[in-house]
Amino acid sequence: MKYRGAWQIFLLVVFVGYIFMWIMLPTKTYITSWSPKLEHHLNSTYFREQSINLVLFSFPMMLIAALGCVYLHLHKASNSDSKRSYYEWLKRPAVVNAPLGIVSFVELTFAAMFIALLIWSLANYLHVGFKTMLIYMNPGEKMWQAKFNTVALMLGYVGNTCMAFLFFPVTRGSSILPLVGLTLESSIKYHIWLGHVSTVLFVAHSLGYIIYWAAMSHEIYLMLEWSSTYVSNLAGVIAFVLLMGIWITSFERFRRKMFELFFYVHNLYIIYIFFYMLHVGVAFLCLILPGIFLFLIDRYLRFLQSKRRTRLVSSRLLPNGTIELNFAKNPGLAYNPSSTLFVNVPSVCKLQWHPFTISSSSNLETDNLSVIIKTQGNWTQKLYKQLSTSLDHLQVSTEGPYEPASNHFLCRDSLVMISGGSGITPFISIIREIIFRSTQSNKKVPKVLLVAAFKNTTDLTMLDLLLPLSGIPTDISKLQLQIEAYVTQEHEKPHEEYSKNQIQTKLFKPNPSDSPISAVLGKNGWLWLGAIISSSFVMFLLLLGFVTRYQIYPVEQREENYHYSYKILWDMFLVCVSIFMATSAVFLWQKRKLSFDQKQIQNVDFHTPTMSPSSWLSPSDRELESLPHQSLVQSTTVHYGARPDLKSILDDRSKESEVGVLVSGPKSLRNGVAKICASGSAKNLSFEAMSFTW
Repeated sequence: MKYRGAWQIFLLVVFVGYIFMWIMLPTKTYITSWSPKLEHHLNSTYFREQSINLVLFSFPMMLIAALGCVYLHLHKASNSDSKRSYYEWLKRPAVVNAPLGIVSFVELTFAAMFIALLIWSLANYLHVGFKTMLIYMNPGEKMWQAKFNTVALMLGYVGNTCMAFLFFPVTRGSSILPLVGLTLESSIKYHIWLGHVSTVLFVAHSLGYIIYWAAMSHEIYLMLEWSSTYVSNLAGVIAFVLLMGIWITSFERFRRKMFELFFYVHNLYIIYIFFYMLHVGVAFLCLILPGIFLFLIDRYLRFLQSKRRTRLVSSRLLPNGTIELNFAKNPGLAYNPSSTLFVNVPSVCKLQWHPFTISSSSNLETDNLSVIIKTQGNWTQKLYKQLSTSLDHLQVSTEGPYEPASNHFLCRDSLVMISGGSGITPFISIIREIIFRSTQSNKKVPKVLLVAAFKNTTDLTMLDLLLPLSGIPTDISKLQLQIEAYVTQEHEKPHEEYSKNQIQTKLFKPNPSDSPISAVLGKNGWLWLGAIISSSFVMFLLLLGFVTRYQIYPVEQREENYHYSYKILWDMFLVCVSIFMATSAVFLWQKRKLSFDQKQIQNVDFHTPTMSPSSWLSPSDRELESLPHQSLVQSTTVHYGARPDLKSILDDRSKESEVGVLVSGPKSLRNGVAKICASGSAKNLSFEAMSFTW
């Protein structure tokens, strides 16, 4: 890609300038010197008090998001694999212990810088607030009471800083995440961290005011005030109650034991944000606008995509309770290994969407896309029961796929992939991609060691999914794959013979209303997303300017009061209208093109698998299997009643130049591998954990 460095430098400069404004925002210099000058130059009849924050805090991130889409399109079009970075060591694990989990040096550095920003902001807000509080002190109020009031207020200001970044990590289709090299699953923890910190600050802010009004000023009735000239206290109280419900149900123990309650309560964020905005006012709304704006674009696109019914071609049910769903896919849809697909099955639950790692390779399997599901909760158990019946069609909707920013690990000389149980799923997609690359003369093929730990012999059937149902190359001699499978809870190979009908394959009848999975915005999705972001934001500014100039300004020019909450409602309404119009126009245009392309796609025939669990345990029928299956089985060693010695396995790779260490599975397994890689005994190890549950 030409001028890649220039693009990166420009985007970095804009982002550094954006962060610099956050640093200056609470200072006396900004409040007493910069702000009046900026207000003199920027304040207009079109944007009024929102002018400064729109220019300094909304525009930079929207510019980065829009130009980032162009950059990602050009980068993808160049079709170049990501090379090893000189700063690879910064991604090594620095902290492994709870409660933060696995944290790299880069993450630890940025987390420390963000905490420093919050402390800096609070200190400066208090410094300025204590000097100006005498102006706003109530008659008879003591100095310490006024300071208490100021502290409570400033804690809310600092909480707004967290809110400005809260939605970026969960905006699935945004350009922000891939620009900084983050995947959807790896960024979830940043959303969790920001959520906890912001909630603690808002709880302190709310309790501070409750104590102040109840015990100091004796004005507890102010909690229910909805002012027409300033922010609404009642809206803040409602937002606080909703926030407490969302926060309490989001803790890990609560979330895992009562996921459905967590899911439904967490969706109250829409109402929470509504009342939060009514509480903070239009000026502060512009501070947090980019994150919410981009999230709403992404959320609406997901809604539009979810209205399509996806064609489910077949399913495979494994005896250990694992499900493989195979969907029809548009041949033009490409994605990186270990991508994520969200699945909704209305017959199981109309509202719930669950993320699953894609196990297929878009290069090896051009017409289908598959995901693997382990039955662990109520939703997956209900799905397994439905697929075990004689139904011939299942209605399914999907969102995605959401792919990682790069496939840099494929450029290593060697890969060590360590999995526990269903954690093998992302590695299946990687191995399938490597199988495809082994057939290409110009592609680098790393040497692969797969260490897979399972509880029982039936779990070995997960290895049957390493090869797809169709599209397997006849010659995979260039594939350097070694599989070490460990059955930890059985000490010897079972005596009973496994039959080939243990894997149940079900083919579904096509439905004319179902369609193959395709990119929501077509082949040039990044360009179209950039067009949506830029056009919707420009439309919002034009509409806001029009409403302010001809609806709000005339009232205020007559020195009359324009209800403060109405301004917020106008902003929220115009944001939604702009996003709806721009996104709908682009989506409908792409849908028209997609409908034409789908007419060219023929039905894909899928064959029943030739592999069975017995093939991994008994060599008697190997001559009946295809060459790829024979090669794969011969490269597999099964160990009973043992656990892998991970330290020894990784130490044996210390003499190799570049070794990528990928781990997926239970938290204890991820933490154990991370500690080995963080020890520094083998500096050639590049660690990466894959887990949506963090």
